[in-house]
Amino acid sequence: MTTSACQVAIIGAGPSGLAAAAHLRSAGVELCVFGKAMEFWERHMPAGMLLRSYWEACHISDPNDDLTLDRYQRARGVQLPRPVRRDDFINYGQWFQRQAVPNLDGRRVTRIETASKSFRVILEDGESVRAQRVVIATGIASFARRPSQFNELPPRLASHSSEHHDFRHFAGQRVIVVGGGQSALESAALLHESGATVEVIVRAPIVRWLRYGTWLHTWLHNRANPLRWILYPPSNSNLGPPGVNWICDKPELFRRLPLAVHTRVKRRATRPGGSGWLPPRMNGVTITAGRVINSADPVGQDVRLRLDDRTERCVDHILLATGYRMDISRCAILAAGLVRSLRLVDGYPELATGFEASLPGLHFLGAFAVGTFGPLMSHIAGTKYAARALTRCIVGQPANRATTKIASLISRIASANLRP
Repeated sequence: MTTSACQVAIIGAGPSGLAAAAHLRSAGVELCVFGKAMEFWERHMPAGMLLRSYWEACHISDPNDDLTLDRYQRARGVQLPRPVRRDDFINYGQWFQRQAVPNLDGRRVTRIETASKSFRVILEDGESVRAQRVVIATGIASFARRPSQFNELPPRLASHSSEHHDFRHFAGQRVIVVGGGQSALESAALLHESGATVEVIVRAPIVRWLRYGTWLHTWLHNRANPLRWILYPPSNSNLGPPGVNWICDKPELFRRLPLAVHTRVKRRATRPGGSGWLPPRMNGVTITAGRVINSADPVGQDVRLRLDDRTERCVDHILLATGYRMDISRCAILAAGLVRSLRLVDGYPELATGFEASLPGLHFLGAFAVGTFGPLMSHIAGTKYAARALTRCIVGQPANRATTKIASLISRIASANLRP
């Protein structure tokens, strides 16, 4: 087994990993970056999907804002549609990688262990890399949430939405989609467009449709509209109503708020709902709201569902668009001893400034950081704050003192006035 060394090893080459690599590389940090560019998006996001985020919130961050979607359009001589298509975003991310992280190592990381004052990163071919710091920026596929009533069903009868990148093989089948969020509703539309007979079953009494795509929303988000700068923060991340979106847009402020407030803000910012441009594509899709599936059992080649209103369904497949539940203990690449050394809150690693975990030198980005820094971290718009804060920590630059003081003041006010 051969061993090499670097200052920082980044695991993952999606938006978070690529942004971090671009910023650190610009700051002169010696890097090893492992993974295939945009692999999670290619393997776990469905073809035909449209990004719910606004155009301005779809740029992967680089130090000088040179590698935006606008710059990609000009470089390729194309005009991308809005909302941004999944395939276009994947191509953009791969272009970003070629510009900002040309030395990407496509080998898969199989294990990360602690070593003497460093980390050992073991690769799929048996080679290992010794790194002073490790940044985890992998995808969230391994954290897919599967409700217990579906645990005994084989994959041919029930699967999670993250397991599919193409729904065309469901043509002619009867499919139940479980969930009421964007993933569930867009998956239902894509299944219907692929020739499946689709019913969506939602626990909530109604399906929420977000205003994104309506004329009023478009008008409010016009950059020439003065209300836009009052109602919506710079990241334009579409997280929650005005007020909540400003809290989400300030991750350092969010980090300082009481945990009880964290829960309330995250719940309000990420309520399940579908984009305003989806309903016309849902014609022909049955939506059953206010119902819970009590049981699901194989019957021959089909699966029978029993709902809480005593009705039944017999279908070919159940698609679980039931989101994700973070649990660091399920992160297979982390050695058990390393996991035991981490402080966790609801399955998330507890992080300090610079996205550093309780084990010094280990950093977590993307969805891993939602527990500490808020919902913005799971969105592309969050790469700007995360990459800059990570870089400041690693190169030893102090945070902006004025920003820190303001965040501290607001958090004290919130502690006094926003307790549940």
